[in-house]
Amino acid sequence: MRNKAIAIGFLLMLFFIPGLYGQYSESEWKDRDEWMKVMDIFEMAGVEKGNVVADIGCHQGYMSIRLAKYIGETGQVYSVDVREDRLDRLNDIAKERGIRNIHTILGDYNDPKLPEQSIDVAFIIDAYHEMKDYRQILLNVKKALKPDGRILVLEKLKSEMTGKSRQEQTLAHTISPGYVQNELKEAGFSGIQKENDLGFWEEDPDKRIWVLLAVLP
Repeated sequence: MRNKAIAIGFLLMLFFIPGLYGQYSESEWKDRDEWMKVMDIFEMAGVEKGNVVADIGCHQGYMSIRLAKYIGETGQVYSVDVREDRLDRLNDIAKERGIRNIHTILGDYNDPKLPEQSIDVAFIIDAYHEMKDYRQILLNVKKALKPDGRILVLEKLKSEMTGKSRQEQTLAHTISPGYVQNELKEAGFSGIQKENDLGFWEEDPDKRIWVLLAVLP
């Protein structure tokens, strides 16, 4: 009976670990292509062939793979996550698809460990709300950006959390653009652009996708 209980507990743990069996796994990427406007995001960020970009909080690499193909072999993607198992899976996927311009980095919770002044565009896709030490992360991203480099933050705002405190929102795995816009300004970014019309996360009308793009002066 005890062994059976342990086995059930283990299965439940696997089911509820975020990103292990969920929207970030490769098996669901095709579904995600239906509702995530990847090309619109790249256009807003001004991504070009040959760019050096960062995908911070990359999970198994949904955005990294698409960035790698878009920028071509002359470009470089730095894919950062704090979990080595995700990076191992991303390396496997890249190898299976013949993609050679992705470099994975095991980051810290307050430091993506990117090379200084090397990045044209840094992407943080549906991961910013999880970053407790976001101020330090933004400072480290600034160090990694080239002059006039850009940071793009994409998140979803759950309708029932509109107007709630930052802490309440992040506990619900969401965040509003107002909080992030102020934090980007405080970190020294400028020229902030906002886009609130990029559809709905997983096509759920209660989870509106928003994007902020900011520039390093």
